[in-house]
Amino acid sequence: MQSRILIVTHRNDIHADLVAERLLKRGEHPFRLNLDEFPACYSLDLSFDGFRWRGLIACRDGRSRILVDDIRSVWTRKSADFAFSGELGAQERAYAVGETTHILSGLLHGLDAYWMSHPSAVRAAQWKGEQLARAARMGFRVPPSLISDSKSTVLAFRDAMDGDIVFKTMESPFLAADEVDADARVAYGIGTTRIEAGHDAMLDAVSALPCFFQQHVPKRYEVRATVIGERIFAARIHSQDDDRTRVDFRNYDAPVRYEEEKLPTDIERRCLQFVHSYGLTYGAIDLIVDREGDYVFLENNPGGQFLFVEQRVPALAMLDAVADCLVTGANGVTEAKQGVLE
Repeated sequence: MQSRILIVTHRNDIHADLVAERLLKRGEHPFRLNLDEFPACYSLDLSFDGFRWRGLIACRDGRSRILVDDIRSVWTRKSADFAFSGELGAQERAYAVGETTHILSGLLHGLDAYWMSHPSAVRAAQWKGEQLARAARMGFRVPPSLISDSKSTVLAFRDAMDGDIVFKTMESPFLAADEVDADARVAYGIGTTRIEAGHDAMLDAVSALPCFFQQHVPKRYEVRATVIGERIFAARIHSQDDDRTRVDFRNYDAPVRYEEEKLPTDIERRCLQFVHSYGLTYGAIDLIVDREGDYVFLENNPGGQFLFVEQRVPALAMLDAVADCLVTGANGVTEAKQGVLE
């Protein structure tokens, strides 16, 4: 019985490239399923034997293949739109996407494997409104927040917060620009934005749909705390060193300092418990350290990027940690199966 690692991602994922390199050096042979090339560049040959699905997934060019029975560890890195051979009409494509999603999800969800992380856990963990309530129950400090489609309510909230609030997107800062063709884009995104007196006229737009607002927390610095398995890797981000990153650190052109952060024991414990409470084995948590030195919870991304942190703080060896978890997890599943057989 061979133990194999499956990486589900897309072809431009450098995180997957680098982890796969580390796995190969350890003698592992991961199989990479690029969703933006599936099913066009893959073949799927499966049969149900009365107890479970058996068969294989193979690259059509013959580069690689993996038996379903050999999959012991799965890294669900990133999603992507499927690719199909030939030209499909709108209805044909809609049908093809639905059918492919159903087939692939039905196969993957039923695997007896170690997951980083299981798709069901990722989906349950992605709702930021629920995250805030859960984090507060676990003892995190969470900023006062508002969801409203009423300008007057937003203005009253700002007054109650001494005139200092921020607007944040819940789904994506790209404003769905990545979901439409280039000629249909009217904006390319918006980061966390302070809502000041000069923005009052813009608040008329909130009547179109509910929007998310939060008290602005003056920062000493920010922290990205990345949970990988049972370990946590925390980086201090000196976002207040540059005007471009004072409100939202995600301007990677700004020469902002990053360094390793030693979290207080109680904060580290809460971060681990928070991620694991969903059944996740990975999570990227954003925290603020305010001017008094208190840690404030903002959000957790169950599939968040981490390479940008390791590139700035090489001591946070997260690529190796992911590889460790996938190998250790695969070995644990294999040993458990062998124990059952014995």
